[in-house]
Amino acid sequence: MFSFRKKFRVDLGELTNEKEPLSKFLRTRVNAEVTSDDHTLLVDAKNSSPREMHRLVNKFIYRQHLNNRYWVAVEGDAVRIHRFEGKKP
Repeated sequence: MFSFRKKFRVDLGELTNEKEPLSKFLRTRVNAEVTSDDHTLLVDAKNSSPREMHRLVNKFIYRQHLNNRYWVAVEGDAVRIHRFEGKKP
């Protein structure tokens, strides 16, 4: 039986200093290969969805106590981390 792999993009926005911890968090949660460049993580996940990626990134933001400054949105097949207007990084 075949299982497909899908690549999801996680746009970190201004949260680039959390790139490595978020990569590790996603690797352990979805058992996926995670690669990165400056502001983006590419998650090669098996049997996952954009909604699941959104939930996991949101959980990471909450656990890092960043939820008062950042919010997470699904935009197509990408998950983006946005900063609340008026909040400092």
